[in-house]
Amino acid sequence: MGLADIAAGIEVTDTQDARGVATVDDTDATLAERLEPFASALPCSVTAAATVLERYAACGSVGAAGRAADVAPMTAAKTLYLLGESVSPATPLQRDVLADWHAGDLSRREAIELTGLSETEFALAAYVETHDPIEEACAAVEGVLAGQALDETEPLADAVGDERGF
Repeated sequence: MGLADIAAGIEVTDTQDARGVATVDDTDATLAERLEPFASALPCSVTAAATVLERYAACGSVGAAGRAADVAPMTAAKTLYLLGESVSPATPLQRDVLADWHAGDLSRREAIELTGLSETEFALAAYVETHDPIEEACAAVEGVLAGQALDETEPLADAVGDERGF
């Protein structure tokens, strides 16, 4: 095979094809519509869950998200957890104490004293330790919380420390 055979079919053009980032958005459904199949597993209505997600993504406050959706902050926290957000107030050591309490090795009072958590924090941590996020629902709302804590004016805000260097 010669060079002429290899070059056969090659064309020279005056312009280059536009190359860009390919984007695919196959979700024409609203957030509430995407959550509808999981309505029975959520601690609030799908409309309230969608409002909690959107408000939390905008402000990062569970309390504000709950107020916007007209649900208790605990319900908002449970909803966020089931949809993939980390909301547990417990450290790994506190989670070990919770596991001992759940296994019946400690009384509730002892577990609360050992963890140092408030009643509300203990209740949320216990919920997180005894429930799993809804994987399909997490996939359905993927990306809603992705940019929640980033400063849009600084593209590398999540990669750099504060002015003190940490």
